Amino acid sequence: MIPAEALARLKDNHLVNERAALVDNPSVDLRPVVKLFLPTSAAVWLITEFDEKEGLLFGLCDLGLGCPEIGYVAVSDLLTAIGPLGIRADRDTTFIAQKSLNGYAAEARWLGYINA
Repeated sequence: MIPAEALARLKDNHLVNERAALVDNPSVDLRPVVKLFLPTSAAVWLITEFDEKEGLLFGLCDLGLGCPEIGYVAVSDLLTAIGPLGIRADRDTTFIAQKSLNGYAAEARWLGYINA
């Protein structure tokens, strides 16, 4: 679902924030690398990091219920997510981040959904 180049960037981003935490710096506000979505539903994930050891992706998660939030989602959950009509989660191949994760989060909270 996520190409190797994007996966490498997600891993690098995780290391950047892991290192920042070691020196008591706040996390770095990164731009999303990939946008995942569940076709035929309103679920969207803007992903900035991948913690390979824990199998977790980090980003802005919106299950389409009007309450998007920044947090973690298990890779296993995304791989097994099935929307209406039996369609699985996929990647938006046209997505190019125009702002940081916090920028998308502020907009999504105001709108009640991710507009990316």
